[in-house]
Amino acid sequence: MIDYSLYLCTDSNINKDYDIAECVRQAIIGGVTIVQVREKTKNTDEFYLIAKKIKAITDNYNVPLIVNDNIDVALKINADGVHIGQDDISCLEARKILGENKIIGVTVTTLAEAKIAIEQGATYLGVGAIYKSKTKPDAKIVSPDEFNKIINYSKIPIVVIGGINESTISNFKNYNISGYAMIRPILAKSNIIDSTKKIKNIIISN
Repeated sequence: MIDYSLYLCTDSNINKDYDIAECVRQAIIGGVTIVQVREKTKNTDEFYLIAKKIKAITDNYNVPLIVNDNIDVALKINADGVHIGQDDISCLEARKILGENKIIGVTVTTLAEAKIAIEQGATYLGVGAIYKSKTKPDAKIVSPDEFNKIINYSKIPIVVIGGINESTISNFKNYNISGYAMIRPILAKSNIIDSTKKIKNIIISN
């Protein structure tokens, strides 16, 4: 069973005190349960080196590592899986390449997209953006109606993404949510371990 509860996506440009691998290490100590390498400003070589370095950390702590939208890098570092969006390779093709045992997450904003992802073999759904965020200000926001439809339909885990933080976690108290994905609420803090612990406690008590 995969614990999606506190899902960290990386951005090596946010924290100026530590490199991203050290940020990930501290976040895992604080309670992060799964990590996605998401480095939108890096070229392929830079992305690979970051992913390789983070893989050593996640392996050490036995935490699953997901690679955003780069199957080649995922295969090279033997990541636990990939996360893809609607404009990336299809879940069906990704599953053919990666095989049955890898994790594949798919970002969805509508019930129609969720149905396709599930039919094509997605392991979990990343539903969002739920709220506007600094990370992806132009992201499509999921309507409350579509959100409820996805929640009611899906038999696979759902991770909410987009504007998720200490203040918004409680909004999902009555929903069957498996995890909360975030970047800045963890990485933008001076004390990553303590900040992550606080978020973890909010999730546990939600």
